[in-house]
Amino acid sequence: MIRLFLFAVATLALGWGFSWLADRPGLITVTWQNMEIETSLMVAATAIVALVFAVMFVWWLIQTIWTSPHSVRRFFRARKRDRGYQALSTGLIAAGAGNALLARKMSARARGLLRADQEPLIKLLEAQTAMIEGRNDEARELFEKMAEDPETRELGLRGLYMEARRLGANEAARQYAETAVENAPYLPWAAEATLEYRSQAGRWEDAVRLLDQQKIANVIERKQADRWKAVLLTARATERLESDPKGARDDAKAALKLAKDLVPAGIIAAKAYLREDNLRKAASVLESLWKIEPHPHLAETYVRARSGDSAADRLKRAEKLEALKPNNPESLLAVAQAALDTQDFTRARTKAEAALRMDPRESTYLLLADIEERETGDQGRIRHWLNQALRAPRDPAWVADGYVSERWLPLSPVTGRLDAFEWKRPFGQLEGPVEEGSLSAESAIANLPPLPEPQPVEPPSEPRLEPVHQPAKVVDIEQPKAPSLSIVRDKETSPVEPVGKPKPEVAAVSAEKPKEPAADPFNGRPPDDPGVKDHEAATAPTTRLKLF
Repeated sequence: MIRLFLFAVATLALGWGFSWLADRPGLITVTWQNMEIETSLMVAATAIVALVFAVMFVWWLIQTIWTSPHSVRRFFRARKRDRGYQALSTGLIAAGAGNALLARKMSARARGLLRADQEPLIKLLEAQTAMIEGRNDEARELFEKMAEDPETRELGLRGLYMEARRLGANEAARQYAETAVENAPYLPWAAEATLEYRSQAGRWEDAVRLLDQQKIANVIERKQADRWKAVLLTARATERLESDPKGARDDAKAALKLAKDLVPAGIIAAKAYLREDNLRKAASVLESLWKIEPHPHLAETYVRARSGDSAADRLKRAEKLEALKPNNPESLLAVAQAALDTQDFTRARTKAEAALRMDPRESTYLLLADIEERETGDQGRIRHWLNQALRAPRDPAWVADGYVSERWLPLSPVTGRLDAFEWKRPFGQLEGPVEEGSLSAESAIANLPPLPEPQPVEPPSEPRLEPVHQPAKVVDIEQPKAPSLSIVRDKETSPVEPVGKPKPEVAAVSAEKPKEPAADPFNGRPPDDPGVKDHEAATAPTTRLKLF
């Protein structure tokens, strides 16, 4: 475009010049060696311009002839280089696609057309070809040579790092990542890997310092860097909570400034304040975080902030959470649990059913079962709620890479990824309930079995027992070969009489002597002494067993 503009300007300048000379005619006389040449001004100007163009053409022609061997050599060299780069490009594509045969063929062709010291990508193609062919030792040697070359050091270190990760050599991978960060701190993969390794080793100070360097160098986005730093500070605060509550509080507050919705940081800050007996600031932190994101762990920490509070005090704190975030399942469940502790079953049931209508989950059904057990104790109604709990979706939990944890962790135990845990339902429950045929919240409440009508219970009558006294009769039974069991009663001994046949003597005595009403020592009431088990035993003569 610029050349075309310059050509147009030059053409216009020449045209304007010739037009100016045409408007001003004149003669030019030249005398040279007794020769006089006379011509017009226009012809002289045209001749001068033509002479200049002729000289330029002759100079170009001479220069072309003089440099033609070099031009021809450069042409063939460029053609060879283009063929080499074409082979290199084809080989890299084949290696990426897993075509080992074509990659090896193109690698050999590229090495024949290009010089390896001038084109480092040939080493990369050879290393990738060796990797897809299973020659891992050769590939590792090629990556080590690339790591020694300043031009390909970063590429070689990344290849060695990936090979170490593939083989499970985590210590070697960590060393390669550390070396890459020292030589090139702007590499995102090296920075992220180093952060993960330092975090796994619990080196939170080094991890935070490295993250700050990456943030200044614009290697990591500002928003991502702030989130990761908040996670690292929360992890450090968790470790320092027992030994240094003040330091843990400062770290947790700094984490909350970077990530306002980080629930674990708020809980750590609140616990640190509670260890300092500063209930007001602990409640302020939890309330601020509750307004952003209601969480059951926040509710538990807030309601049970003071261990000496009564159930009524905990209910008041739960009601305050509900006022901050009304019509929320977590608020309703917090109030329901606190009302259950105060034996306010009606309110607990109402709040739990309202939470169930908003978000059916396993814990809500279990809470309703607890309310039913403590209020009515009806097994049918309890089994109804437990049956629904088995079919209901699971509660949200901390999930990272398919791993479900009861508490928040800064790193994934599966992959070691930083800030991997999220509060959500486990993946296995996304499709639907565990069992088919589960009822909706409204149906579950409507199908609750009714309470059985109470049956009138008659008070038991107290029977009056009258002791019957019969005279004891001694009957001698000879049993020479076996010991006999005798009854000693009133200093008289009588052997045990066999059961089955009535004794005619006893019957005769009973018939002759009529029964007399015996005195009741307890006046018709049960004995006050708990040791007396039988009324007859209390009034009967003393009896003991004697084994002969």
